[in-house]
Amino acid sequence: MGVVVDPQVPREVAGLLRANAPLLSRVRAGWVPPASLSPARRRSPSSALLLATTPVVIALMAVLLASPAPAAGFVLLGSYVFIVLVKIASMSETPEEERPHERGVYEQARWYDGRYLLPEDFDHDARLVLARAQRAIGSVLRSHVNAEGLLDDARNAVMLPAQEWEIARLLAKLSALRLEHRELLARGIAPEVAAVIEPLERALVNSEAAVVARVEALERYAGHVAEAERAYHARGQIEELRARLPRYEELLAEAGADRLGTAEIERLAEDADVLERTLRRSVESAHEAFRYLES
Repeated sequence: MGVVVDPQVPREVAGLLRANAPLLSRVRAGWVPPASLSPARRRSPSSALLLATTPVVIALMAVLLASPAPAAGFVLLGSYVFIVLVKIASMSETPEEERPHERGVYEQARWYDGRYLLPEDFDHDARLVLARAQRAIGSVLRSHVNAEGLLDDARNAVMLPAQEWEIARLLAKLSALRLEHRELLARGIAPEVAAVIEPLERALVNSEAAVVARVEALERYAGHVAEAERAYHARGQIEELRARLPRYEELLAEAGADRLGTAEIERLAEDADVLERTLRRSVESAHEAFRYLES
């Protein structure tokens, strides 16, 4: 499971957040990327010193080349060229403190704080429930019957991500309260507090049951969509076979064999009609389940 983002967050930002879960965890823990430095500030003291000593090195090198020991001049020249090349190579690397991507993720994470949830926001049970909801939503949105407009694809595209976010938000709050409750119990409960603990525990259980009921409604909707999807594909295959029948009949006629029996052709047509009715019923059931989700 990855980052869950409020569907109201702009798509580009949501994609950036989903792709950077580890970095968001670091931001959540208090990490702050260093600010980018201006080109003037990025110029190190060694660079300035290198530029300042260049005329001196050139003058000294000229003196040595004209002296009785020109080899020293060549050694000085080689050493200086080596130092310059090393410096150029180090300047071509991106400085440690200049990380525009990390800075961008950090700024968006701070701006949209509270509009996304990380894997660590959910305990084990909450992750399982959220995964069920995400599987159901994904199967609906990826279905051919949704893409072909047999379902209300526009409403699905809006309502289902909103359902995912609301379920995730509730599960995150539930996870946090359960953690606090476990920590409280681990410290030991005084007899006077035991009477208060029981209704709190019931509140946690009832809240989880309400969220699970939402997920089960999504799963029922996804089940109806899956049934419609099977009927949709089967209907397409039957229609493809019906379109091929004349070619088979033509082949049999040219070969002198018996024609396809009328009963077989009629049965194929009946199968297509049955699948058509099944598809319509499945789509109607899906619409009913969708209306239940909206209530």
